[in-house]
Amino acid sequence: MTEILDNILIFKTNIRTLLDKENVGRVLDGLAFIEEWSVDSEDVDCVLRVVSKDTDPKKVINNITKAGYECYELD
Repeated sequence: MTEILDNILIFKTNIRTLLDKENVGRVLDGLAFIEEWSVDSEDVDCVLRVVSKDTDPKKVINNITKAGYECYELD
């Protein structure tokens, strides 16, 4: 039996405040392929970490951008 591993995607954002996190949370919590997520607003890059069943970072980027925030994949 093959084990399916989740993917960890890392993004640079401008998600800084509690209100920003709440707004983004409504978006990310509504996406079925996202297992969990967190934002490190203390980091200069406001790093968004997403555990996902999907390997395509564009899906996360598009949804965050539509919500009015900047989002760029970090290598």
